[in-house]
Amino acid sequence: MHSRVFRWGLRVVPLLAACSGAAPGSVDPAPIRSGLEVLVEDSLHLLRGARVGLVSNQAGIDRHGTSGVDLLLAAGVRLTALYSPEHGFRGTAAPGEAVASSSDPTTGLPIYSLYGRSMTPTPEMLADVDVLLIDLQDVGARYFTWLASTVEVMRAAADAGKLVLILDRPNPIGGEVQGNLLDPAFASAVGRLAIPMRHGMTLGELALLARRDLGLATNIGVIPVAGWRRSMTFDRTGLPFVPPSPNLRDLEALYHYPGLCLFEATALSVGRGTDAPFRQVGAPWLDTSAVLVRVRAAGLPGVRFEGVGFTPRAPGDGKFADTSLAGIRLTTTDPSRYDPTLTALVLLGAIATVHPAQIGYDPPRFDRLAGGPVLREQLVSGQQPREIVASWSDELARFLARRGAVLLYP
Repeated sequence: MHSRVFRWGLRVVPLLAACSGAAPGSVDPAPIRSGLEVLVEDSLHLLRGARVGLVSNQAGIDRHGTSGVDLLLAAGVRLTALYSPEHGFRGTAAPGEAVASSSDPTTGLPIYSLYGRSMTPTPEMLADVDVLLIDLQDVGARYFTWLASTVEVMRAAADAGKLVLILDRPNPIGGEVQGNLLDPAFASAVGRLAIPMRHGMTLGELALLARRDLGLATNIGVIPVAGWRRSMTFDRTGLPFVPPSPNLRDLEALYHYPGLCLFEATALSVGRGTDAPFRQVGAPWLDTSAVLVRVRAAGLPGVRFEGVGFTPRAPGDGKFADTSLAGIRLTTTDPSRYDPTLTALVLLGAIATVHPAQIGYDPPRFDRLAGGPVLREQLVSGQQPREIVASWSDELARFLARRGAVLLYP
């Protein structure tokens, strides 16, 4: 049996539930198991006699596709409440759409929305639980709202004296760390901590970092993924991929998301309402050929660019519905060499050069996504993308040192 650990706050306690200590490049001794599976197979004693609430959605399944609700009920866990983040418990609500609380038609359990009137569970929502399980598949990018939801659950749990257990899942795009750090003054639901655009951490690790950075008093533990290493992307885990949101439909989109999400705060479409959201950008006025010449000349590793046409149908972002767009499609050729944040800056710079009056930065929204105004100011001033990326090196080094105490995986 491999040595295993359990993180309880920031203290390490031996427990039969955690990650394999296998060295990078070695053969995995057993299938990779999510925190959900590790809990059900190894650690149900943690829930003995407890009333349990589950924060999850459609991606909260085991490697066979069985939902966490069904697994926990079949294991005899006293499940008393469900909680849903953005997009709802089934993952079908549109981005940013308020989700009402409801009840689960199969089990009759209440489903309390954490993306409706408030992201914070009320005392009434927590009245019938002793332990809160959080099982959410993060996407590896700062903008995703799962961390903000997790932080609000942690705050409410601390106030109510409840235990929180994070059922961890792999970072689907691996452990690379890229992008600028968020300025805490610009913290929001799309950027809760001073972390990079691509942070290279799991949700469990982020929760431990949030506990420390924000001074939370939450009694928290992480059930780690068994067998996962930080260098492993999702396609190497053997776990089923479930789209974490309606517009992040595949692993390819996740690779681009840490960079292309910035285009949400411009006049260009990011492909919402098409078959390839967050894999392409476009506008009816885009001179694809002129932009591609500049982008390809940058010699960016790990990615290929091609001109495409697409027509958004009910895009949900108010951009170019039912309009034929000229676009540029991005395809990863070597994920291990790909930097989506540098790529986004090169693409933004090229489009601004060709279409300076049409790129249409939305300053408040862009600054919210970019974690402050500095990046927008650098781009508008014409600073070169690689110079901008080089300016991040010191803050990224400080981040890597700061997160060291909470990392769970080799």
